[in-house]
Amino acid sequence: MTGILSLLWVGVGSFAVLILSLAEPALAEESAWPAAHWAQAEPAALRWSTERLKEAEDYARGYSPTVVMIVQDGKVIASWGDNSHKVNVRSIRKSLLSALYGIAVAQGQIALDRTLADLGIDDRPPGLSDVERQATIRDLLMARSGVYHPAAYEAPDEKARRPTRGSHSPGSFWYYNNWDFNTLGFIYQRLTGSDIFQSFEDEIAKPIDMEDFKASDGKFVFEPVSDYPAYTMRLTARDLASFGWLYLNRGSWDDKSIVPATWVDESTQAWSQTERGLGYGYLWWVMPSAMTVGTGGYLALGYGGQALAVIPAFRLVVVQLVDVPEGQERTGAPRFFELLNRIIAAARP
Repeated sequence: MTGILSLLWVGVGSFAVLILSLAEPALAEESAWPAAHWAQAEPAALRWSTERLKEAEDYARGYSPTVVMIVQDGKVIASWGDNSHKVNVRSIRKSLLSALYGIAVAQGQIALDRTLADLGIDDRPPGLSDVERQATIRDLLMARSGVYHPAAYEAPDEKARRPTRGSHSPGSFWYYNNWDFNTLGFIYQRLTGSDIFQSFEDEIAKPIDMEDFKASDGKFVFEPVSDYPAYTMRLTARDLASFGWLYLNRGSWDDKSIVPATWVDESTQAWSQTERGLGYGYLWWVMPSAMTVGTGGYLALGYGGQALAVIPAFRLVVVQLVDVPEGQERTGAPRFFELLNRIIAAARP
């Protein structure tokens, strides 16, 4: 399910205030590359305030996410909860797919300016109009397709907010749209000839030594309203932290390019400004410049409190996962932003 827009925004303003109050980021050690297991750091040796870090931990335990994991310079600063427990990462799946698109684009398998009409994309009645079929793959990556057809795995509040069919032309309007995201999964498989989940294992999980992810951790969710299923994925916090560390290093892992650096830069750029205070790239949320020091931070966010934050200025990756049954989601994203406040304060004693 999506539904994250209504959950994100309490706490964003206070996060901006905190970041702007900081000067230079903490001194960094030489980057380490996790292999079979993450190495544990000594926070005090990296100039972290152990007192403030404990305050952050106590805050997190007050709302009980399944796990929080903090990584700086390739080492674990702290991990609260079971970071080996696999969780449906909800809409974080979209940022994972973005990485696969970057690889496929670089390999010449996907051209972003191809239209839905070029690809023969339609959907169940009421099918797509000629105007809707002019949306490009790039439009879908930006959530700007202008196609407001019912979609699988769409939360009730998203269904209620979905614009009227034909109300916006392709490329002209940003809307967090599960139809775009699900159809991108179908397009990826058609143009590459590869299964999303196997591709993620082969192209990303294995090259960066993820400990847990297998293709069998992916599952398609079909609904009768659309031809295009959602592609759900289960990851552990430590594997998601590895993905964040890959992106923080602009797609490189131990000096080997996994995702092209140009794609990492392009996909985490704010191509759209949302009404909620964050930008949006290619399936990534982007923190505005007012919220960051130096190079901007960006996030993968999922319903119910799932979050992966990448803060390049602090060489910092923070993961929060919440494992709750489908249909029993709870608000977690606003608390994540406050937790991020406290974590960054601890990084700057």
